[in-house]
Amino acid sequence: MSTRVNVAIVAPSMGILGGQSVQAARLLNSWQNDPAVRAWLVPINPALPPMLARAKRIKYLRTIVTQLFYWPLLVRELPRADVVHVFSASYSAFLISAMPAVLIAKLFGKPVVLNYHSGQARDHLRRSAIARAVLRRVERVVVPSPFLQVVFERFDIASHVVPNTIETQQFPFRRRTVLSPRILSVRSFEALYNLPCTLRAFRLVQDRYPEAQLTLVGGGSQKAALHELAGQLGLEHVSFAGPVPPVEMPRYYADADLYLQTPDIDNMPLSILEAFASGCPVVSTDAGGVPVIVTGGVHGLLVPRNDPRAAADAVIRLLEDSSLATRLAAAGHETLRRYQWPLVRSQWLSVYRVHDAAPGVKEATPA
Repeated sequence: MSTRVNVAIVAPSMGILGGQSVQAARLLNSWQNDPAVRAWLVPINPALPPMLARAKRIKYLRTIVTQLFYWPLLVRELPRADVVHVFSASYSAFLISAMPAVLIAKLFGKPVVLNYHSGQARDHLRRSAIARAVLRRVERVVVPSPFLQVVFERFDIASHVVPNTIETQQFPFRRRTVLSPRILSVRSFEALYNLPCTLRAFRLVQDRYPEAQLTLVGGGSQKAALHELAGQLGLEHVSFAGPVPPVEMPRYYADADLYLQTPDIDNMPLSILEAFASGCPVVSTDAGGVPVIVTGGVHGLLVPRNDPRAAADAVIRLLEDSSLATRLAAAGHETLRRYQWPLVRSQWLSVYRVHDAAPGVKEATPA
């Protein structure tokens, strides 16, 4: 790439804490002062004037008002770009965030790199002919794991794998030779992540280790229900930390000795990479793309979905076998080389070379 490429990154700002906003922020930070790429954020959640601040508190009104500012922002910012890099999730988020960016980019004749992150891709693509049509007409579709690449192949949509990145220097590695039952879970409080299973597994752990502690970092629609369930289960030493800014996340991993998550649907969770970086051994369900980054018995322990007993047994196994826990944590940490910026940078540069892209793929019957 001989000249500097101007890349507009359309993604949530840190005003929406989550995996996409964290990845976008890391990408923007990594491109700073890079001679090959000049990148800037075009937020899907533009700041609203103070007089409209109350609209943010009303669900559907918030969406309408945001769109009134988002579309003009796209019209203003995308013409300056050589490539438009659009972050995307599934369902309604695709329609109100990703699709407008694609339409405006095409209006100005700009090539689009659509960066799809959701573990719900198969169901979304099966249900949405609009999403399939849009994805077949962008210059590049990028996914963070081979798991999603296989999903897209089933719909005859070609994609490139560029993994999420991890800034390991932010998460100091600590070798845990003896584990205490201090457990961390970092997932949004939404149904697909099955936090009730985490709480039920912790109940079983606490039956064995009454002093065990569980910290849940995140927020979402199930917050009240999870608080209620914790009470019903009679759990002690459970801390609901709420959404935590990325700059504060390292201390939560530093304070924990085990990382536990029990999603039913997942892709490539940043939290597992952060646990690897921090030296926390990992217990996770085998959902979606998790087995791509965690080989069971090598980098962590994998258990069936929605099985609290299996999750609890895996946690107890690590607590009672420190040599296994140490070995898994060290192996997990070793895998982080593939997610660090020098390697990921070259992959993005290759993706941004869209002059030879061939959008449009033959329609296929979903599997």
